Amino acid sequence: MSKLIPVVAVADLPPGARLHFDLAEESVILLNIDGDLYCIADLCTHDGGPLTDGNVCDHQIECPRHGARFDVRSGRVTRPPAADPIPTYPVRIEDGIILIEEPDYW
Repeated sequence: MSKLIPVVAVADLPPGARLHFDLAEESVILLNIDGDLYCIADLCTHDGGPLTDGNVCDHQIECPRHGARFDVRSGRVTRPPAADPIPTYPVRIEDGIILIEEPDYW
């Protein structure tokens, strides 16, 4: 069963902000896009580079290295050269704290 990891207070992640942090076995990015929260793996599936500094537009994050784009809501690829989706993680808010659902690792 997955566990919930408290990350940051909702008030500390305003719209347009992002936060990079590490889960147990991978780095992730928490994004606030127009008040909606998304959590994605910080990993471009094209070449393994980070997405942390990628531009975000229309719910897509662009890899700063080669321009691949991913939908932060689903992880699906929206522009090559990437072919595989990125992992996404459920986000919850409880008592004003943003929680990320840590996946079950094998």
